[in-house]
Amino acid sequence: MGRISRRRAGLAAVGALALSLLAGGIATAAPSTDDTRPGRVAVEQQPVATKAQIEAARAAMKSPSVNALPTSARTSTAVVSSGGVLFRGLNVVSALRLTTGQYQVIFDHDVSRGSFQGTIGLTGSVGISPPGEIAVVGRTGIPNGVFVQTWNSAGARADLSFHLAVHD
Repeated sequence: MGRISRRRAGLAAVGALALSLLAGGIATAAPSTDDTRPGRVAVEQQPVATKAQIEAARAAMKSPSVNALPTSARTSTAVVSSGGVLFRGLNVVSALRLTTGQYQVIFDHDVSRGSFQGTIGLTGSVGISPPGEIAVVGRTGIPNGVFVQTWNSAGARADLSFHLAVHD
């Protein structure tokens, strides 16, 4: 009986470590240069959306995409180049590079209640993308927008192409 519980505890510990390592490699926060305290990672803020960006996003929700899926359950996608050019996707209207390593992606419907998944990836269908990190979150002030940040493996913001999925 003692062996079984020790074995299960060991397997649970190994499993938890594996999940922690996998999750940590998917999306990590870039350390801020503003906070010099050891072990502190400051949260970066999104740039404020311009009035023109907000109006364009609202207009996009009023005119559905040609390739729109039923609103009951949809996955919207976008493939965006390092320069912010939208290459392809579903239910996506536009993409824009805001500054180094920061982008906004606009969809044709409200995505604020959805879940976001992003990964670094090339815009084509073959090849190997450079390594890097990505973080995705809803766009402040734009309910049909997603804010994306990308970093190189050294933790510095970098322009990297990416794939984005929104499940709502």
